[in-house]
Amino acid sequence: MEDSVITLEHVKRSYIMGETEVKALRDVSFDIKQGEFVTIMGPSGSGKSTCMNMIGCLDRPTDGIVKINGKETARMSEKELAVLRNQTVGFVFQQYFLLPAMTVLENVMLPLRYAGIEHHDRIILAEEALGKVGLSDRLHHHPSELSGGQKQRVAIARATVTKPKIILADEPTGALDSETGKSVMKLFWEVNKTGTTVVIVTHDPRVGAASKRCIRIFDGLIQQDSLQDPQEL
Repeated sequence: MEDSVITLEHVKRSYIMGETEVKALRDVSFDIKQGEFVTIMGPSGSGKSTCMNMIGCLDRPTDGIVKINGKETARMSEKELAVLRNQTVGFVFQQYFLLPAMTVLENVMLPLRYAGIEHHDRIILAEEALGKVGLSDRLHHHPSELSGGQKQRVAIARATVTKPKIILADEPTGALDSETGKSVMKLFWEVNKTGTTVVIVTHDPRVGAASKRCIRIFDGLIQQDSLQDPQEL
């Protein structure tokens, strides 16, 4: 294994809700190496989404240290965080977040545009990414013309097109039937085989069991962090 790409050291995160302090993370520590496939599992309100926000550079800890690709996020400006996020993390969400007015190809090209890639190269890279997820025949379709599974494949292509070190997926099979969910998980394994670190946040024990390592969170604390033999959905 190469160096760590994700490190959380005694991370705490509290929010003020009215007059109440909500402790989303109480004392969370873990280390994820380059090339690992990890699921972070827990019920609603467990703190797993807050962990995801820390890894995705979308939030900062109240206390403790978060390092992404060796950089401590609490010491970075918002602009620096945005650059780190865009260069290092590819996001996949349950609701896809595809732009409806754009074609499949244009949606996947978008991160490349923000990365400053020339238009001609954006087309080549986006077509390549869509080919890898089996959607070469859907380049000029719009999201409204796709099934849920196809939309999630587009989202995976968009997340991987810039070749980030980390793919961070939030409940990526939550809106899919079991067979489609199984095919989407296989795509994440294909991405992981290229050396990309894959982290999936889920409440679903079946998805949690589909990784090589599962971190279980409950009430803002790590209940279990263990290696396992991946199980097929």
